[in-house]
Amino acid sequence: MERVYFDNSATTKVDPRVLEEMLPFFTEHYGNASSLHSFGQDAYDAMELARERVGAALGTAARDIIFTSGGTESDNLAIQGAAYALASKGRHIITSKVEHHAILHTCQFLETQGFKVSYLPVNEEGWVSPDSLKEAMTKETTLVSIMAANNEIGTIQPVKELAEVAKEGGAIFHTDAVQAMTKVPLDMSKLKIDLLSLSAHKVHGPKGVGALYVRKGVKLRPIIYGGGHERGLRSSTENIPGIVGLGKALEIGMSEMDESVAKMSAVRDRLIEGTLSSVPRSYLNGPRGANRLCNNAHFRFDYIEGEGMILHLDMRGFAASTGSACSTKSLEPSHVLRSLGLKHEQCHGSLRLSLSKFNTMNEAELFIEAIGPVVENLRKMSPLNEKVDYNVATVH
Repeated sequence: MERVYFDNSATTKVDPRVLEEMLPFFTEHYGNASSLHSFGQDAYDAMELARERVGAALGTAARDIIFTSGGTESDNLAIQGAAYALASKGRHIITSKVEHHAILHTCQFLETQGFKVSYLPVNEEGWVSPDSLKEAMTKETTLVSIMAANNEIGTIQPVKELAEVAKEGGAIFHTDAVQAMTKVPLDMSKLKIDLLSLSAHKVHGPKGVGALYVRKGVKLRPIIYGGGHERGLRSSTENIPGIVGLGKALEIGMSEMDESVAKMSAVRDRLIEGTLSSVPRSYLNGPRGANRLCNNAHFRFDYIEGEGMILHLDMRGFAASTGSACSTKSLEPSHVLRSLGLKHEQCHGSLRLSLSKFNTMNEAELFIEAIGPVVENLRKMSPLNEKVDYNVATVH
């Protein structure tokens, strides 16, 4: 049985060229980058080359890049670091209702520490309005954090406009770009973004390493203390193999971005068209076209549970995920889907397919052939099956 991996928003396969670049730093160049001897200097030089590569991917200087353990730590350093550093100016933060939990839970923690947080609503496609941000800004607002692209439904946010609104209001602007890197152009020399989070394992690099872009002059308070690594903002011995992998993954990802985006967009569009056409009462969550991530197709199906769909697809060789929170072993529906105005049962009948540059059109055709029978079988077992009316026109 051919196995097809459509869960690349969760994690990606390490590019063989990235692995090749990393391997010597486990067995040959294993020194501590803080050491003065040549072993240490080899590691230091490799780390600085990776910093230059990450900076180049963002159109900024290497000195603006802080290495972390991944997207979650980058988000925490950005949100907590900025909130505490600017607390004397104000204690109001603005974010959106569809952010990753790394943002939402950090903001909820800060609320227990005396900060006020405003959570902006989104429209039915998951889009944050710059006008709603402008209305929410106050004299106490010090930080705005809106993701570049949504991890569930693929909505690409208008970060250029949102950042401009934040800056005009006197706040600094952070964006979680974990899903957007190598898929959406993010040039720091052209955008008024002050802080940007990214992660290696979403771009065919290794797990356990990420980075935070910090615009020159932006003040942060560390959340980890120790030996003063990374300009004092992230103490801990650097993960050199991981950092090398991150730099190489971004170098490859940016050089191949145009080709990869075109390929993934074509496969995505075929998945959307084929699934909606072949499965009655199926719907697309999130926007179409240019405002959607090139690798995201997110569906919902009436009268079935996402958990069953994932397991049945897995038995047929397809790795996917669901928009409902069963993917995190919780019975609560996705906060992103609820923010779109969907009902509880609609959220639980959702399915996310996320692509990488390695997926093919043939894999899309195999999925389209498989999804119809899976949904049909699950509906036969559903206690809601009696309510199914297949004569109702599908709304695409």
